[in-house]
Amino acid sequence: MNLIEKDRKYLWHPYTQHKTAATPIAIVKGKDALLWDENGKEYIDAIASWWVNPFGHSNTFVADAIYKQLTTLEHVLFGGFTHEPAVQVAEKLLPMLPSNQQKLFFSDNGSTSVEVAIKVALQYFYNKGEKRTTIIAFEDAFHGDTFAAMAASGISFYTQAFQGMFIDVVRIPVPTPGNEQASFDALEDVIQINSCAGFIFEPLVQGAAGMVMYNPEALDELIEICKKHKVLTIADEVMTGFGKTGKNFACDYLKQQPDMMCLSKALTAGTIPMALTTFTQELFDAFYDDDINKALFHGHTFTANPTGCAAALASMSLLEKPEMQANIKRITTEHLAFQKRVQNHPKVKTTRVLGVIFALEIKSDSTESYYGSMRNKLYNFFIDKGVILRPVGNIVYILPPYIITDEQLQKVYTIIEEAIEIV
Repeated sequence: MNLIEKDRKYLWHPYTQHKTAATPIAIVKGKDALLWDENGKEYIDAIASWWVNPFGHSNTFVADAIYKQLTTLEHVLFGGFTHEPAVQVAEKLLPMLPSNQQKLFFSDNGSTSVEVAIKVALQYFYNKGEKRTTIIAFEDAFHGDTFAAMAASGISFYTQAFQGMFIDVVRIPVPTPGNEQASFDALEDVIQINSCAGFIFEPLVQGAAGMVMYNPEALDELIEICKKHKVLTIADEVMTGFGKTGKNFACDYLKQQPDMMCLSKALTAGTIPMALTTFTQELFDAFYDDDINKALFHGHTFTANPTGCAAALASMSLLEKPEMQANIKRITTEHLAFQKRVQNHPKVKTTRVLGVIFALEIKSDSTESYYGSMRNKLYNFFIDKGVILRPVGNIVYILPPYIITDEQLQKVYTIIEEAIEIV
C-alpha cells in the first residue's frame, strides 16, 4: 500500500466527511513557506498551516532549541514539580502582554486554553460564594472543539449535534462598523437579565467566521461595560496572537485590558502542541486559600512540557527580531497594495486587511455555506495551482508565514485574481 491507501485504511481527519471528501494530499517535506507532496509538487503554504507557522517550516533555529532541550530534559510532570523552561517562558512572555497579566497556566491547545479560562471565570465567582453561570460570546464566534469552548462558539454546524448539552452561553452581535451600538446595547441587556460570569471574544478578528474585523474602540467599550458590571473578560488570542494583526497581540490596540488571555498556535512556531491561559493576580488570588476545594483542579499530562517551552522561547525570540518585525510590516504593505488593486473588481464584495491578515469576499447570489460548492471550487483551484488556501464559504483569506517572499506573495495574489474570474 502507498501512503494514501494506508491513510484511508487507518486515519480519521478533522472536519472531514470521508465519504465525499477528496483524497488528502500526502506532504513529505516543508521548508520556509513551501511544502512538497509525495509526487514532488510544490505548494505555497499561504495560511501557515492553520495559522501556526509564522517563521516557516523546518525552521532550524526552533529545531535546534528543541533538540538541545530533548538532550537535557524532554518532560517531567508539572504537578508538584517545576523546571527552568517553564519559568523562562513566563519571564519572556509576561512583559509582552498587557501589564495586568501576572500568572500563566499551561495546557496543550487553543481549545483547552479557552476551556481553562471559562472554568476559571465560573469558579472565580463560585469561590467567592456568588453563583454566576452565564458566559457571553459573539455571534459566529469560534473558540475550539472541547465542550466549554464549543459552547462559546457560534458556528452551528460545528455544534448542532450537541445542542442542549452545553453550559449557558448568550450571544451578542459583533460590533462591526455601523453595528457598534447594537452590540453595546445587547451586552447591557444580557448582563441585566442573566448572572454573567464572563465575556469571551476574539479580539478585532473573528478567524473561522471569515476574518470578520471590527475596531478596537468598540471592543474597549464592551470591556468597559463588563468591568462596570464586574463581568470577567477573556481575550481569545489563539489566532491573533504573536504578530498576526501587526502588533504582538490584538489587545495591544486596546486601551482596556482583559482579565484573561488564551494563547496557542504560533506560540511554539508550529512545532509542538502547547497553549497558555494568562490571568490577573486578582483571579489567581481567588483560588489561593486554605480550602483545597478552591484550587483549580485542571491539568494535562503534558502540562508545561519542557520541550514545548523550549520551542515557545525560540518562537518568541524570533518574533522579537527586527527583521521579523520588518517582515510583518512588509506583508501588510503588500496586502494593502493588493487590496487597492482588487477591491473594485465587479465580483468582489468586500476586502479587509489587518497586519498579515487579508480577506476578500466574493459576491454570491445565495448564502454560500461553509463547505459549499463555491468554496470547494475555489479550494480545488488553489490546490491545482500549487497554493494552500482554505476559503470560508465565499471568503478567501491569506495569513502567510512571515518569511514568505514577495515573489511568493505575488503568486498567491495572482492566483486569487484568476480564481475570482472562474466563480
